[in-house]
Amino acid sequence: MNRRKFVGLTGIGVAVGTARLSAVETSPQKVEDRAPRKVLMKVGTQHGSSNEILGLLAAFGVNHICSALPSPRLDKNWSVDALMKLRERVESYGIKLEIVPLPLSSNYITSVENPNIMLGKSPQRDREIDDICQMIRNAARVGIPALKYNLSILGVVRTEPSPGRGGARYSTFVYEKAKQNPALTEAGPVNDEEYWERITYFLKRVIPVAEEYKVRMACHPHDPGMPPDTGFRGVHTVLGSVEGLKRFVEIVPSSYHGLNFCQGTVSEMLEHPQKEILEVIRYFGSRHRIFNVHFRNIRGHFLNFQETFIDDGDVDMLHAMRVYKEVGYDGMMMPDHVPQIPDDPKGYQAFAYTFGYVKALIRAVAAEG
Repeated sequence: MNRRKFVGLTGIGVAVGTARLSAVETSPQKVEDRAPRKVLMKVGTQHGSSNEILGLLAAFGVNHICSALPSPRLDKNWSVDALMKLRERVESYGIKLEIVPLPLSSNYITSVENPNIMLGKSPQRDREIDDICQMIRNAARVGIPALKYNLSILGVVRTEPSPGRGGARYSTFVYEKAKQNPALTEAGPVNDEEYWERITYFLKRVIPVAEEYKVRMACHPHDPGMPPDTGFRGVHTVLGSVEGLKRFVEIVPSSYHGLNFCQGTVSEMLEHPQKEILEVIRYFGSRHRIFNVHFRNIRGHFLNFQETFIDDGDVDMLHAMRVYKEVGYDGMMMPDHVPQIPDDPKGYQAFAYTFGYVKALIRAVAAEG
């Protein structure tokens, strides 16, 4: 897809998103009398930070981003000079660099990204944590306000995609169909107690540094949550439940310790997402532990779900947006996983549609009293 076609499709996404909301829950008050009110949320993305992407995002009005990973290890790309150049390049497009990812991705245990932190191997993990701390310091020195990361062993587990709207394919997870092959990961059996020890060890070393340098640390939940009694491939996903996330944010009490709150992932933890997710948002949002939001929808429930288009799932996303406004959340609302559309291998059309829909939702709640 070329740039011209992508921009055209994004315009369709914005128009459709706005059109769908134009008739949503209007009051008898005349539209012209309902002046828009300020909201704190803003549409954001983690598409990357290449010049091509930045130009497109600026055109779409996506003015807040998480950059691409500077490097999987502490090297010159994590230096103060390199991070400053990254920030200045992003800002030259009128975009604010809100977050940078740490080399702690959703499936890093099989990559070069600091595997010993989750393997629990000392002294190797101490050296890796020292590097993470230096990344925090360098980010602070150039004014980057937040870093996001995962504390994952399994990565994102899915089964075969399923048919979605209009020939799209929806990412799907059905626990009974998931192949636990091989039976164990490189980490071997990891029970709750062992997993919490590794998480706690990391947090008690890292969060004091983040607090000193005033950098917010946003951790993504485990995606998806697994049965608490058996786990998956020998690993118990302790950050795959709401109770686990509550415990997580209390390990080191700090306003710089919180969540990259993936609404889709948290919905996957629930038996009745459409009824339960709003109170979960209220719980973490009212405690100011939501630092970033992956704003996506699902159909289904714990251990059996599809990742749908933003307007095709079980959760009322307008109602969810109202709750983020209610709790005073002031960060980015990011599209996350999007359906696979025919002839759209990189998901550009689906992301364009979602950007428009999120912008329209924010405008809708801004207009409400």
